Amino acid sequence: MTVVAPRLTLERRLLAECELIISLDEVGRGALAGPVAVGAAVMDAAGARRRVPEGLRDSKLVTEKRRPEVAARAAAWVQASAVGWASAEEIDEFGIMRALGLAASRAVLAVADQGAALDGALILLDGNHDYVSKVHPTPLHVRPVIKADRDCASVSAASVIAKVARDGYMAELHETHPAYQWNRNKGYASTEHRDAIRTIGLSPHHRASWAIADVPTLF
Repeated sequence: MTVVAPRLTLERRLLAECELIISLDEVGRGALAGPVAVGAAVMDAAGARRRVPEGLRDSKLVTEKRRPEVAARAAAWVQASAVGWASAEEIDEFGIMRALGLAASRAVLAVADQGAALDGALILLDGNHDYVSKVHPTPLHVRPVIKADRDCASVSAASVIAKVARDGYMAELHETHPAYQWNRNKGYASTEHRDAIRTIGLSPHHRASWAIADVPTLF
């Protein structure tokens, strides 16, 4: 299989029309437990002239062992980065799409707190649906792009930064809930995870509104 290396082609074209790009990508949407996370990576015209960091890919295309170093290079490469979160409780209360919007909005606000000016910024969002505009407290200029996490280097940066952060959080939760083996499955529907749910039931970190026990394995 040929692995596509992300480039800055789209970002450079868009930065001729806007002052700043805030790229977003989510992780944890399909998990049975834990929060959903959205990474944000800020790119300006000067940054878009810099070389893409070695090994940067969509987080799904980077091995777990290499992700932390790639995420560190990505965070040092972009002008600012952050991760926004929405809890399992919020997913149960509001549904997954609104929870994604909450996490994305929090990520945008976090990079704004670091100095990213939202006026004149374009939000480059992986996927085909704008889930952030309905939730964010002020109007945003959002452009969803299918496969942006694969093709656009700034979105790949957001992806791997969010993935490393969420995986680390799930490993921390594993310390107090070891039966579910979240250090291995990160809250997704692995066989051992579903077997543990059938044996001991749900934890406070599970998305209780989901039909968890009967979800087919994703591994």
